[in-house]
Amino acid sequence: MGVVILLLMAAGVAAMLTRRLPTAFALVLLAVAIAFAAGAPLTGKNSVLDTVLQEGAPALAATMVAILLGSWLGKLLEETGIAATLVRKIVEFGGDRPVIVALGVLAVSALVGTVTGSAPAAMLAGLIGIPAMIAVGIPKVTAAGTILMGIAVGVPFELPVWQFFSTALELPVDTVRGFMVKLFPFALVAAVAYVLVESRRRGVEHTWSLKSLQGRPTSRGRRQLLGDAPWYALLTPVVPLVLALGFELAIIPSLLAGVLYALVTTTRPREMNRRLLRTLYGGFEVAAPPITLFVAIGILLAAVKLPGAVDALEPLVKAVSPQNAVLFVLVFTLLVPLCLYRGPLNVFGLGAGIAGVLIATGIYPAAAVLGMATSYNQVFGVADPTSTQTVWAAQYAGVSPQQVMVRTLPYVWAVALGGLCVTAATQL
Repeated sequence: MGVVILLLMAAGVAAMLTRRLPTAFALVLLAVAIAFAAGAPLTGKNSVLDTVLQEGAPALAATMVAILLGSWLGKLLEETGIAATLVRKIVEFGGDRPVIVALGVLAVSALVGTVTGSAPAAMLAGLIGIPAMIAVGIPKVTAAGTILMGIAVGVPFELPVWQFFSTALELPVDTVRGFMVKLFPFALVAAVAYVLVESRRRGVEHTWSLKSLQGRPTSRGRRQLLGDAPWYALLTPVVPLVLALGFELAIIPSLLAGVLYALVTTTRPREMNRRLLRTLYGGFEVAAPPITLFVAIGILLAAVKLPGAVDALEPLVKAVSPQNAVLFVLVFTLLVPLCLYRGPLNVFGLGAGIAGVLIATGIYPAAAVLGMATSYNQVFGVADPTSTQTVWAAQYAGVSPQQVMVRTLPYVWAVALGGLCVTAATQL
């Protein structure tokens, strides 16, 4: 029966890779098929309808709320001009020094990445950042990659991601936070190395004139024309992070505090109600795709944790899972490409199911699976040509997602290696 379940998983991967089915739909169908293959009854305890669908769908509800709040905060960063102001300030400071401008945009991308992920984060930092970098001579591929590498620096501190791994892997938020702090230096070093190496290796290419940086007005008139946010509002991306990381406040209150801070520091009292509702509705629109995906992931996790599925998969998974720490690092480092192109190790796809199997069968402790999944997530978020942020950044810069993948993959592969080494050293 375990072989049948593995074949079903392979069929699910094929359906996602060939785009015959959207990822969320494929995961739900796969979950139902796995449940039937594992001998689950239609209704009752450990059943298809009551356990997999009914209990699985809202299993990641806390993550969905965190995603919505992060998207809401992202819309506020966009509408109030906070994100755009941060990028403009960096560009003004860097002047005509390409590397300084790129490193500044990298820093802003990292800040935005702590608030929201995927395409919205890329757009917040990239709408001004990408043309600004190209205007001072940063090659197009390097400019797109800089936005993505910057977002990846922020991902270890993205609160909705903490909530996702905490809920999906049934781990305390403190455990997730602790590993993310260890992962951050690898992401930071890789991102800075990317900017320094790629910008120098590729040379200066003046191909894009940025009109928005010419003839800049000054003081209050400049703010009104360009939509600059007040300086104290620029601290908005840091507020949730300080509360969650420094004061260990819960994730949802921390995100709500960020929303309120952005609103109070940028909006007149008589306009607050309209802005709150407008950005909240916009946040729903942004959050709808990932929330749909998390509903499907919850259903898949419920299916692979059924007793029949665990019993069927345990001997097969144990036979192929390395237990030695060195082999663990080597094998899973070599398997990094399997998280690309919506592959089987993509944690926001079938990878979540595989993670659930590894934990449910007792192959690895949940904290070790956390290390593996988060390390792979650093690769997927930057180099996967099918991820929305990679597609947007590449197309906006005027290059293909595959070009961005080739340039960024060695750096994020090194980040995954670092995360796997930390995992092996601390958990195995």
